[in-house]
Amino acid sequence: MKILIFGLPGSGKTTLARELAYHFLLPHFNADTVREHYDDWDFSELGRMRQAWRMSQQWGILDFVCPLQDFREMLQPDYSIFMDTISKGRFEDTNKVFERPLNYDLRISEWIGLNQLRSSLEGFNPGTKDILRYLNERLPQLAK
Repeated sequence: MKILIFGLPGSGKTTLARELAYHFLLPHFNADTVREHYDDWDFSELGRMRQAWRMSQQWGILDFVCPLQDFREMLQPDYSIFMDTISKGRFEDTNKVFERPLNYDLRISEWIGLNQLRSSLEGFNPGTKDILRYLNERLPQLAK
């Protein structure tokens, strides 16, 4: 199972990804950590494409700016969450290339407080069985 959490830098992707990965016992792949592993900080279009390919080879929670629609399609996520909580990130080059998504399963437009998020996870079993039920039933109630 691949769950893509994407949006501009600083939109809350990593915070949400960590909580979901921890509760549901899924691997969490953060794009910066993957870049660090490969010592590849190339943010050209080719560098971003290479990063998208690396992320597409993973499963679990994928936490990635994923700025282009083509990259999102390359990842083939089972579920995608668009973190639309900020209008501009801290990197102007990323702001310029970021394409607003054409499709996603859930859009979060206001950040969810950690206590509220953790409380919403109560009653959902750890492990992958309950994650889609949580994503379809409870998380949309928190998303504004």
